[in-house]
Amino acid sequence: MKPIVKQLIIFFFIAGTAFTRISAQANDSYFLHTVEKGQSLYSIASMYNVPIDAIIKANPGSEDRIKAGAQLRIPNAQTTQGEKLQEQFHTILPGETLYRLSTLYGVSVKEICEANPGLSAENFKSGEVVRIPAPQPVETTTTSTTTTTAQTNPISPCKTMHKVARKETIFSISREYGISEEELLAANPELKDGLKRGKFVCIPYPQPSTKPTTGATSSSGSPSNNELFKANRPKAEKYNTIKAALLLPFQQDKRMVEYYEGFLIAIDSLKRSGVSIDLNVFNCDETTASLESILRKSEMKQMNVIFGPAQSIHTKKLAAFAKANNINLVIPFSSREDEVFTNPQVYQINTPQSYLYSEVYSHFIKQFPNANVIFLDAGEAGKNKMSFIDGLKLELKQNNIPYRALPETASVEGLKGALVDGKENIFIPTSGSDVTLIRILPHLQLLVRENPEMNIHLFGYPEWQTYTKDHLDSFFELDTYFYSSFYTNNLLPAAIEFTNNYHKWYAKDMENSYPKYAMLGYDTAFFFLKGLSLYGSDFDNNVSKMNVRPIQTGFNFQRVNNWGGFINKKVFFVRFSKNYELIKLDFE
Repeated sequence: MKPIVKQLIIFFFIAGTAFTRISAQANDSYFLHTVEKGQSLYSIASMYNVPIDAIIKANPGSEDRIKAGAQLRIPNAQTTQGEKLQEQFHTILPGETLYRLSTLYGVSVKEICEANPGLSAENFKSGEVVRIPAPQPVETTTTSTTTTTAQTNPISPCKTMHKVARKETIFSISREYGISEEELLAANPELKDGLKRGKFVCIPYPQPSTKPTTGATSSSGSPSNNELFKANRPKAEKYNTIKAALLLPFQQDKRMVEYYEGFLIAIDSLKRSGVSIDLNVFNCDETTASLESILRKSEMKQMNVIFGPAQSIHTKKLAAFAKANNINLVIPFSSREDEVFTNPQVYQINTPQSYLYSEVYSHFIKQFPNANVIFLDAGEAGKNKMSFIDGLKLELKQNNIPYRALPETASVEGLKGALVDGKENIFIPTSGSDVTLIRILPHLQLLVRENPEMNIHLFGYPEWQTYTKDHLDSFFELDTYFYSSFYTNNLLPAAIEFTNNYHKWYAKDMENSYPKYAMLGYDTAFFFLKGLSLYGSDFDNNVSKMNVRPIQTGFNFQRVNNWGGFINKKVFFVRFSKNYELIKLDFE
């Protein structure tokens, strides 16, 4: 062989080997996330602390839409030689156990449990993502000196990723990599539904042989998940007196005063039932100095629960304080707080938009499976509802429910032409404003009167609660629905009793707002303080068992992931029926 040819062969062999190694490293650098209902690229990026662009790059096409049940590749933290090891995330594979994760990543079971307060033996299953804390440096003694070295990088569950080519089978891929078909299916359970050309599949490592770390050993062999979770769950503590703090800008916003007034009525009710509460109230304005001066107070670290803040500018610092001191933080107002995705202490009452809309779409499809939807386009005035409308159209299309659009100024004849006999004809304006209602209601009422045989509804938005007085008769005539997380029927006994108590206590009426802040204050105080009195430090694990009847606010708290906080997913449909009945549909 000529020297030049031999050199070229060696060069290409080395280059090919290097490319293979680089490719394997790149493929080892991500994990799989199964999209859940309501999640958006923004919320997923927030919970894993990665840029949205990085997720889109790893998942071409995801910028257009992500679908519940789909899997996304999420870039994992990378650590180069000499850098401090970072936390990672791991997607549980079939057959894996908590003990196995401990040995795989070189961290104790206790550390994994502490990093994932939402993880349990019940939900430890294939497809769940687990936060793996960074391994702590360990001291290694040599014959001459004692040095501190970091543990090696954790082992990825995938040796490499294989892109499925045309005509390939599970058998041919397993043979190519020297593994069994069972091993390949265990690492990729979705392959039971068949191979798809262009899809990436995980090629697993052989079973690694590693020593178990402290906290995951057993003389009789590998302990079960039940044993490990039971041994590493903190012991529940009962609270004889609940220590609560309320941080609100009382001087800047009179709604906060009304919230506090309702809060006090709940405190009074709980105390009369035997619950002991130590309430600390602070005026927290929009300045950084205001919050910092409150957090420096020694009693703040002793709180069991903090309610606030009202301003988003304070959320990050207050959430970090709550996490460091193991204090539940209830955020009553804002729906746009990222901390809930990474902080297990956070309870967010006002549902983030993507989760709220997802719940509404699901309830809409269940309530109106035989619908014919007509959107009434408000043009520029409907821009603030564009996200809701676009998402609903996608859901309708996916469920084969027909829809069309008309201008909100359409004549009665034009509206009639959009009706379909035998279906529930649902008109949805693309704006929730009172101006839009004033424009569309007269024509819709004429349509209903001239076509009594047709099934017609109007569907709308939470803010319509504040317009009810002006349009009540129209709402009943049009068999109107609207969605909301906050609603009360002022004719119900509980609402009447609260309204009378509020007037008796403060000699004034509540503001006509959505939501009513006095009722919001009452509901949040009663729900959380009652729960803490019943379950103490184990409230998080029992929040789904809470059986209270709020006056206005619906509560259905669910963790956003195993290491994050709770969001409220409760959504009602409120119906003004033609029989002049006011019905709250809570879908439970």
